[in-house]
Amino acid sequence: MERGTILVVDDEHNIADLVELYLARDGYRVFKADTGLGALDAVARERPRLVVLDVGLPDIDGLEVCRRLRATSQLPVIFLTARDSEVDRVLGLELGADDYLTKPFSPAELVARVKAVLRRADGGATSGSEVLQARDVAIDLGRREVRVRGEVVAFTTKEFDLLKFLAERPGRALSRQQLLDGVWGFDWYGDPRTVDVHIAQVRKKVGDAVEIATVRGLGYRLETRQ
Repeated sequence: MERGTILVVDDEHNIADLVELYLARDGYRVFKADTGLGALDAVARERPRLVVLDVGLPDIDGLEVCRRLRATSQLPVIFLTARDSEVDRVLGLELGADDYLTKPFSPAELVARVKAVLRRADGGATSGSEVLQARDVAIDLGRREVRVRGEVVAFTTKEFDLLKFLAERPGRALSRQQLLDGVWGFDWYGDPRTVDVHIAQVRKKVGDAVEIATVRGLGYRLETRQ
């Protein structure tokens, strides 16, 4: 059974072919591009469910592709890259990437991460119109929409899930590991500082409409007091 289209963007054709082989074996339709501009055209034309995006491309790099996608879309993105510095990881996540995998990688692990990101993206489709209210922030679970003092603010899939997880547990101090398990899933493994990067992004978007406090030595807490 076909699970939808995945766009694989990599100018190393042997890697793109290997990723296609593993994703197709798992039931996904795969479309490939080997340039950044080609990736943007393919997104508009093929309407994929997720993009596996190499950072190093011959024209515009993957970071710029992600930046342009995020200007109009919350399409899930997994970066696939030879770069392994913390700066690159943090920059990629700040641009709205949902996950980050460094070459060399296990194709089976990439497929597992694709499934995990899609589960999180699709799992938020809640029936009805349940809305979580966190002071001046409304989190509409059915619409997957965040309104800050009545204005809709664009959130990535992971940012939405993180804010939702905190809002469902108001006033409770949550460790980074609890946030990783609850938002990224028990099958995710990577740098725990991913939580800090996403918290910073959520704070930037909600401003002073609600406070997400740092709990020293532990993690974070969504404050319920005015």
